[in-house]
Amino acid sequence: MKRKLVMPLLVVLCLVSISGARLRRTRTPTPPEGVVNIPCDPSIKKIEDCDDRGCSNERSFDQKLNERKNIRASNETPTNKDYSYLHDRPNPGSEYVEGGDRDALTALGEGQMIRVVAYAVRVSPGSKESCNCQLNRRPDKDNHIVLIDPNDSHPSLGDEPNSQTAEFTPRVRLTHPNLKWSKLNNLIQKASGKALKVRVTGLQMFDSFHFFHDPLPRHNNWEIHPVFKLEYCPKFKHCEAGSDSNWVSLQPQ
Repeated sequence: MKRKLVMPLLVVLCLVSISGARLRRTRTPTPPEGVVNIPCDPSIKKIEDCDDRGCSNERSFDQKLNERKNIRASNETPTNKDYSYLHDRPNPGSEYVEGGDRDALTALGEGQMIRVVAYAVRVSPGSKESCNCQLNRRPDKDNHIVLIDPNDSHPSLGDEPNSQTAEFTPRVRLTHPNLKWSKLNNLIQKASGKALKVRVTGLQMFDSFHFFHDPLPRHNNWEIHPVFKLEYCPKFKHCEAGSDSNWVSLQPQ
């Protein structure tokens, strides 16, 4: 009788052990410390109320990425970079994980103040994002600028899959109010072929959100973000990357 009871008991124990092992193998790994879930307080009504780490009622987010996006100013002297510099930036290796330490990105240039010449062919008003506490008023959102190689003989929005990105941010706009969608869009619409030659100054940043989720139609995820200064070349004028002649600042000093 005892033998008959022992065998079924051993079978049950084996099944429990196997199930536990499978559960351990399939359990979702703990996200890095930088991936957080911070709901937005209803009292946040404008960008001045929004903490630099951001918040979201929809999903967890990378706090360290948001803090990079929300830098307000920099005293660094910009370094002139060819458009190809951003275009040729590689993705980080497997040592970089979402929400983790951004040292691997710093080694690739993240955080450098750079100045790049390109054609701006579109600027978008922006969408709700965790970095801006999901605020929906236009002054509280980023503006996405599509940049095309300045050596392109016929720059257009059709080249967007091969483009780079620059972004105006609402925190920089608190002291540079002209760095906004309406000002730049007006100039782009009036430019020849709706392609405006610009010189963009800001911080090099890797948009790790779009690297891990929701890829955009562009060449890679290296951006100039945030933009601290944007200059444009007026019609019938000649403007060079390394010279200040003829460039006009969107934000007068």
